[in-house]
Amino acid sequence: MRILVTGGAGYIGATAADILISQGFDVTVLDDCSTGHSDAVPANARFIQGSIMDRSTIAKALLECEAVMHFAGKSLVGESVLKPELYWSVNVEGTANLLAEMRTAAIGKVVFSSSAATYGEPQSIPILESDPTLPTNPYGATKARIDEMLTEESINHGLSAISLRYFNVAGAHQSSRGWMPERHNPETHLIPNALRSTLDNPLQVFGSDWPTKDGTCVRDYVHVVDLIQAHIEALKALIPEKHSIINIGSGSGYSVSEVIDAGSKVLGREIPHNFTGRRDGDPAVLVADITKAYSVLKWKPTRDIHQMVLDSALSLELL
Repeated sequence: MRILVTGGAGYIGATAADILISQGFDVTVLDDCSTGHSDAVPANARFIQGSIMDRSTIAKALLECEAVMHFAGKSLVGESVLKPELYWSVNVEGTANLLAEMRTAAIGKVVFSSSAATYGEPQSIPILESDPTLPTNPYGATKARIDEMLTEESINHGLSAISLRYFNVAGAHQSSRGWMPERHNPETHLIPNALRSTLDNPLQVFGSDWPTKDGTCVRDYVHVVDLIQAHIEALKALIPEKHSIINIGSGSGYSVSEVIDAGSKVLGREIPHNFTGRRDGDPAVLVADITKAYSVLKWKPTRDIHQMVLDSALSLELL
């Protein structure tokens, strides 16, 4: 079975491509490398360097494929606020191009990389898939719109789709070629920034007076390898003419201080950090309810925060 992995040169997409191949799937990668890295694409994947904005390129990428894992798109919340039209164009219109070419090629299976950003400010914790989608930034709004498009496509054209709404992805995959680290520029993720913090450039922690057990924000994290296994289980669980939305996370969450403590233990030294004021719009706690992931996909995370931090440190050559 050949799978098209859009965005397959990025951190998550390249990990997906590598693990899919290791499990016996054939893989085609489509990525314009605007943020991804061509050297992250497995050598035995078919690689097409191009954009989901170009329908002829998508048609070429879909040749011989039976299903799609869709990771391609813009993903920086801050940038989305500054460039909302870009995010709508690439994420929403690009996905519309993909769905149109899938119809033409009679490919009716897709697993979509959605986001917890679709929920916005949570009304209850843990967050359920049935909770309202009230995104607070253009990035989250594009992901919510794509989820709506997949539902429409399943009703109108018989698409089999699952959207995986995940929270914070962390850790790294050790492939046969070596570690596959996060290589974002700029890097916005807590764990790599914590591991790289120095006395001259300490980690900035936003708020120490949140209504949590240690005063720092709590966020849900999932190891990238566990996440990709969830995508593979979702691929197997697709139902004709149905679109399902499933949360992926730890189900419990970790505070910023707990992440810093885990990093200190892994590195064998204190992680320099300063507390600053709260950021506007930051919820105190964001944690997923992952009951549906277990009931539908028979999936649950197997790697804890220590493993995520350790794998990140190894992949970044900090140990």
